[in-house]
Amino acid sequence: MNTTNPKVDFFFNKASKWQEEYEKLRTIALACGLAEELKWGCPCYALNDQNIVLIHGFKEYCALLFFKGALLKDSSGILVQQTKDVQSARQMRFTNLVEIVDSESTIKAYIHEAIEVETAGLKVVLKTTAEYDVPAEFQSKLDRIPALKTAFEALTPGRQRGYLYFFSQPKQSKTRETRVEKYIPKILDGRGVDDE
Repeated sequence: MNTTNPKVDFFFNKASKWQEEYEKLRTIALACGLAEELKWGCPCYALNDQNIVLIHGFKEYCALLFFKGALLKDSSGILVQQTKDVQSARQMRFTNLVEIVDSESTIKAYIHEAIEVETAGLKVVLKTTAEYDVPAEFQSKLDRIPALKTAFEALTPGRQRGYLYFFSQPKQSKTRETRVEKYIPKILDGRGVDDE
């Protein structure tokens, strides 16, 4: 069994309603021969520096997040896609310790399958930029401002997808319009949504 990483201990030592569940998931992940790291403030388990699974918690459940979960067979039908926009990752969710203990062999099987997927070098085929919807509020700006269209098309595909996703999130048109207006200067400067 692999050893715990002292950098990650704070996560398990802080008070949480999922404390026992986290500890059990940690034991299971380490028993699968993975290295423990701290990423995004959560315990992450990797093989040869490639992320396999991450432990995280929410109000209603705690979960194991499989980074390439979309490639797993999911023979038990237990993996959850967090939102329709999540393309690769899938969660295995738990609401109590008993569920984890009762599912330990299944959890290990899924982790071992995820290791096989990574070892085989399999990749999730992500949607192309053309497959994302362009919000009407942004399309009207692209149609009216040729420099904006040119600048947007010059962005990397990842930055383009980031903007399309970001602009389409608000439910109200007015909010989408405000968001588009605010980010036009960044697009013209060749920067992505999160670039400073």
